[in-house]
Amino acid sequence: MVENELKCGHACRNTCAMLNEALRKETSIVRFYEGILDECNMPEVRSFVADLVEENREAILRIIQKLNEIHVRAQAMDGIASSFNNIDG
Repeated sequence: MVENELKCGHACRNTCAMLNEALRKETSIVRFYEGILDECNMPEVRSFVADLVEENREAILRIIQKLNEIHVRAQAMDGIASSFNNIDG
């Protein structure tokens, strides 16, 4: 078994490297499952794998939404900081 070596650098500002990696992996999994669907002709397995594809696509959407929230929050904080800098300078 391969030990998970993924470590957070805690240096993210307007995005999250960990969520971006999760997005990459979820997308890869969906592609893998879609490949199974292309090859498999057993209805029971196809139905099961189609459900897995849908679940992972929902996870992808949730990750994208969270990344967008993080980005918007960082932009708002930049705007606030910028307005203070303009007052001082």
